[in-house]
Amino acid sequence: MILTPSSPLLARWYAVVSQTTSAMRAVDIAAFVGVAALGVIASVILVPDWRGVSGAGLAVLMVAIAVVDTRRFIIPDELSAAALALGLVYALIEDTDIWAQALAWSAFRGAMSALAFLGVRAFYRRLRGREGIGLGDVKLAGVAGVWLDWSIIPIAIEIAAVAALGAYLIRHFYFRRVRPTTRMPFGLFLAPAIWIGWLLETTLLAYPWVSSF
Repeated sequence: MILTPSSPLLARWYAVVSQTTSAMRAVDIAAFVGVAALGVIASVILVPDWRGVSGAGLAVLMVAIAVVDTRRFIIPDELSAAALALGLVYALIEDTDIWAQALAWSAFRGAMSALAFLGVRAFYRRLRGREGIGLGDVKLAGVAGVWLDWSIIPIAIEIAAVAALGAYLIRHFYFRRVRPTTRMPFGLFLAPAIWIGWLLETTLLAYPWVSSF
């Protein structure tokens, strides 16, 4: 007898997990587990408090998004929603004395980041006549805004853009597999960059001497 979730929300999560794992080979699953484990370990060791636990959750979600986007060229709303919710809880707990202001600023940064990506998406579509980034990437930009401070958001985006460009050049010059219409899963690069941005932000705050170098 196979047990399946009864509530609609759990059913959607079950569908996402089932579709993802069915499209992954054993080596992909092993890689996902390994990278997620490294993210969790790095989070709790470098930030040894409740923030590290939150960062570990972010790491797992970002790795999951990267894997799904790589295999299916889609970022499930369930994963983005979970990252957004966790980010809002993170903002709420981080500044308990001014929790309402912290929550509002976190949501505002998320909205502005998503709107910026939405503007880029609309501009590219008008310029080239086809989609450049998907709505999943727009929502993922919102996740970046919720989790990261204003100064770290562009750093995370730059990390993702440079990594994506590097992957494109490697595929073009080494594998010869790039055409003008070749699709690149930007979530593969943006999702890990969000976690890296969080790690940079929290470690720089925890160890101020690092920023002096």
